[in-house]
Amino acid sequence: MITSGLIAQLVIYMVVLLFAISAHEAAHAWMSNRFGDDTARLLGRITLNPVAHTDPIGTLLIPIASFIFGSMGGGMARIPLIGWGKPTPVNPLRWRNKDMANVMVSIAGILANLTIAIVTLVLFKIAFQYSHLFDEGAVLSSVSEPVGLFLWTSLTVNVSLAVFNLVPIPPLDGSKVLWTILPDSMKPALEALERFGFIILLLVVSSGFLQVVFRPVMQVVIYLLEL
Repeated sequence: MITSGLIAQLVIYMVVLLFAISAHEAAHAWMSNRFGDDTARLLGRITLNPVAHTDPIGTLLIPIASFIFGSMGGGMARIPLIGWGKPTPVNPLRWRNKDMANVMVSIAGILANLTIAIVTLVLFKIAFQYSHLFDEGAVLSSVSEPVGLFLWTSLTVNVSLAVFNLVPIPPLDGSKVLWTILPDSMKPALEALERFGFIILLLVVSSGFLQVVFRPVMQVVIYLLEL
């Protein structure tokens, strides 16, 4: 059953996700431009406007459906909250120092999400541990729940996106970094794997493997919040 509380959670989740994906893709575009490729810049992708980065299926349909089905509990709760933006176009032939550019452009989105996560963590601790503005009876106590939910969602979504994109499976960013550091003799194998990358990725997500990876990461996040 879809309640008003669930709708509010979905709205917060989608706002956070749209910003996280926009920052991720804009960072790719900005870094590529810094290394001499202005393809994405000319297409207007160095922006936090989500319209420039939204993929109707990956950014809207699948995340909304995953959220709703996951909230139903039971077997549906195992459906992972996944989403992606419109891929940022780059032309590696125009990069200066191509190997360094490939690594930096690939991790730029990850660094953007980690930066947002760190800022969110600091804001969370200031708001709820040091300022006391949201304590019971305080001036902002009436909005403590939505503010807390927004900050927690921003923290978990951005950390999850960063960790998820580090997985070295095409087309994720981690695979591009892996390609750069692999010896030339092994690069054809990774390129061949790219044809089946999306299928492999779906199998990895549905297998629950990512939960094993995320669990210790989230334990670290909770530890930092409780310091």
